Amino acid sequence: MIDLTGKRALVTGGTRGIGRATATLLKRAGATVAVTSRTQGGDLGDAATAQRVVANAIKELGGLDILVVNHGVWPADDVPLSTMSDAQWESTRRANLDAMFYVCRAAIAKMLSGTIVLVSSTAGQRGEAYHADYAATKGAVISLTKSLAVELAPEITVNCVAPGWVDTEMSQPAFGTRETRDGKRDTGHGKGAIEATIPLGRIASAEDIAGPIVFLCSSLARHITGEILNVNGGSVLCG
Repeated sequence: MIDLTGKRALVTGGTRGIGRATATLLKRAGATVAVTSRTQGGDLGDAATAQRVVANAIKELGGLDILVVNHGVWPADDVPLSTMSDAQWESTRRANLDAMFYVCRAAIAKMLSGTIVLVSSTAGQRGEAYHADYAATKGAVISLTKSLAVELAPEITVNCVAPGWVDTEMSQPAFGTRETRDGKRDTGHGKGAIEATIPLGRIASAEDIAGPIVFLCSSLARHITGEILNVNGGSVLCG
C-alpha cells in the first residue's frame, strides 16, 4: 500500500540499527536510498562535513524528496549532571543536535518539496536521570521538529518519531548487568527489568521503529506535520 517509487531518500546513520532498517524498508517501498554513517562520511557535527555529505548524497540521488535524520549517540555510563564533564556534554550535543541542525540546513536548501522525519527519543519527553545530556538534545529535536513543520509548510512536512528502548547495538550496554558508580553490580537495566516497564511486554526491534518512519514518509501521512509519533510499547504515554 505504501508506494515510494520514484522518491529519493537520504537516511543518516543508515548502516546499522534503526537507520539500516529504515533504509531497507524505504527501498522495499520503491525509493532510491542513500545512507550516511560516521565511519563512511565523517563527523556530521562539523558544518563543512555535513554540507559535503549531504551534497554528495543529493548528487548521487539526482535530488531529494525524503530526509530521515536518524544518527546520534547515547553515552551508556550513568553520569550525574554535577560531575558531567564539558567534553561529554559537548560531544553529545555535537552528535545529536549540532549534526542534526547542519544536515537539515544543508538538505532543506535543496528540497523544493517532500518530507523530513527526525528521530528523537522518549528521553526527550520525560527526561532521563544521569543522562541529561542525551535527554536535553532529544528534547531539542522535538522542538526543532515543531519549528520546522511551520517554517517549511506547505511544501515540506516535518515529523518526528520518538522511540523508547530499541534492541540495537547502541542500547546493548543497558541490557546486561553492569557496575554502578559505587562499585556494586546493577541488574536494574537488564532486558527483563526493562520489558517489565513496557505494557506491550517487549523491547522494540529496529524494524518496529522503521515502519512508522516509512509511514510518515508516504502519502498516507500527507496531512500530518509537526507531530511526535511515540513508538515505545506504551511505556511513555504523552498527551
